[in-house]
Amino acid sequence: MDVLWKGLLGGLVTVAIVLASRRGNVLPGILPLAPTFAIIALLAVGAKGDPAGFRAACLAGAKTIPAYLVFLGAAYALSGLMDYRLAILGATAAWLAAALAIFLLPQWL
Repeated sequence: MDVLWKGLLGGLVTVAIVLASRRGNVLPGILPLAPTFAIIALLAVGAKGDPAGFRAACLAGAKTIPAYLVFLGAAYALSGLMDYRLAILGATAAWLAAALAIFLLPQWL
């Protein structure tokens, strides 16, 4: 049942983004900043009852902010060069590269 509530929360935010996109372009760009998936992740980790694990999940989430900015920057840059679907695909690849660098590079140094 716990998974159902988390899925419902994610689905509601998705519906809100789609509905907002019918009225303009700014609000759908802002809504992903709502910490929907962070809430879901922190609920899952917090349910384990380990405060140190909860804090580690918070820090890991904070580390992903630069990768999110790379995603948005790449999507913006690629949107003028190709179809929006390919721009999203390219931006996702850039996000993955940035996320891997953020989490794996410190281990290699």
